[in-house]
Amino acid sequence: MTPDVATFRAARDFLLARADDYETARSGFRWPDVTGFNWAADWFDGVLAAETPDQPALWIVEQDGSETKLTFAELADRSSRVAGWLRAHGVERGNRILLMLGNQVELWETMLAAMKLGAVVIPATTLLTSADLADRIERGDVSHVVTGAADTAKFEDLTGDWTKISVGPAEGWLAYEDAAGAEPYDASGETTHAGDTLLLYFTSGTTDRPKLVEHTYASYPVGHLSTMYWIGLRPGDVHLNVSSPGWAKHAWSNVFAPWNAGACVMVFNYTRFAAPAMLDVMKRCEVTSFCAPPTVWRMLIQENLSAWQLKLRTVVAAGEPLNPEIIDQVQKHWGLPIRDGYGQTETTAQIGNSPEQPLKPGSMGRPLPGYSIVLVDPVTGEQGDEGEVCIDLSDRPMALMTGYHGDAELNDTAMAGGFYHTGDVATKDADGYITFVGRTDDVFKASDYRISPFELESVLLQHDAVAEAAVVPAPDPIRLAVPKAYVTLAAGHEGTAETARSILAHCGRTLAPYKRVRRVEFGELPKTISGKIRRVELRGLEGDERREGEFREDDFPDLRS
Repeated sequence: MTPDVATFRAARDFLLARADDYETARSGFRWPDVTGFNWAADWFDGVLAAETPDQPALWIVEQDGSETKLTFAELADRSSRVAGWLRAHGVERGNRILLMLGNQVELWETMLAAMKLGAVVIPATTLLTSADLADRIERGDVSHVVTGAADTAKFEDLTGDWTKISVGPAEGWLAYEDAAGAEPYDASGETTHAGDTLLLYFTSGTTDRPKLVEHTYASYPVGHLSTMYWIGLRPGDVHLNVSSPGWAKHAWSNVFAPWNAGACVMVFNYTRFAAPAMLDVMKRCEVTSFCAPPTVWRMLIQENLSAWQLKLRTVVAAGEPLNPEIIDQVQKHWGLPIRDGYGQTETTAQIGNSPEQPLKPGSMGRPLPGYSIVLVDPVTGEQGDEGEVCIDLSDRPMALMTGYHGDAELNDTAMAGGFYHTGDVATKDADGYITFVGRTDDVFKASDYRISPFELESVLLQHDAVAEAAVVPAPDPIRLAVPKAYVTLAAGHEGTAETARSILAHCGRTLAPYKRVRRVEFGELPKTISGKIRRVELRGLEGDERREGEFREDDFPDLRS
């Protein structure tokens, strides 16, 4: 065992041994000092597959009941063969791989294989459009694309010199299936520096282009020790996380946190979410740890949860504020508290309600081991009990991103004044519990997806009837919020139902499903004296009741999905 592996393991074991002792874990934890650490080769293969070869590592259950279950040893071997095959097809250290797959074995094989090769992974959701992909390929300097056969058509009109690899038959694309017969790649003798780039995540912002978040071979693999601690994962757990590939939360709870602990990553694939089906799978597969966004929890509590007696030991939620009534219902039926947590693509879990600690309704918890969190007044810069959630860079956590790739100005803003600025405002009570208040900008969450109003407004303005547009979140009982557009019409157009239907249809054709504008209202937009739209005023108009003159996607049966 190398010194880097030993120090990583010591830090991990320290947290595992103090799962129910927050104060000791917080005060005693130190990020491990690693320099030449390749998590896939050194930890996954060198420790998990070597010491627990027959333990399940990945378990995928399909909607029809079929399943795939692989041990640590099997997945180590399969990913090494994929690595050997990728190297034979030109994947070199530092190359960028756009990885766009669903929850399927090949996703995890490729992720591990890329790490063993020292490559850079650009995760991408299958919901992306051709325009989204063109931007990612250009700005990500992509050399190789791995995607499913069903999505290869999205790349047909895209230019560039990149290797095309398809899972499933696709004309003109290399067949991923050939990797099964390749010689396993031997990573010994090669050094992966902890500071080398591992991940590039595109994340929506308030500008005209998504930000490009850069993480290293240490910041996410090692950094997710904090996430492992927050969730309360243990070796041998069966951990089910509801998350879509391509987003950072998938890496959090479907790769690094569970495998840091030596737990099994479990996935349930479905076409449309149904709470009873999810609960049946959790019971059959004896899931012990469960993570889901509040959107999913809101659907689950519509069922009589007492009818499913599960082996759950720990349940958590992240991605958006957790409603206290959800916590009460789950506690009532299962006797378990849902523990909220907070983090970003730019970090790992920063704040959370850790295991066995008192919960306070509405609070997202306290700073997790390895994080120095302060609340900074956005105007005065003073620290206090209310302000922007910031990370103190004088005690910079290993888990913080390197920065926004290729954007020095944005980095200067994000790291100004000796703090990393999250853009979220919160309050802190006398016991150190932090409660989320809102965003400092206009980005919002809908069904656990982060939405940038700027991007949606740009699409709206492409419609002939739209002169101006502003997008804000509108309350929704299932999705928490949905994008709503306030529109000022161009001359010659009237605010009729047919105009609304046309605009909503345009958004449906142009935007990925999770971004779609689902409500529209016509009128003049409130503005500042300098001519800027006051979205804060529009947000204030939204409530639980439908507004007069508002049109909804549900009003038009041909647009529903």
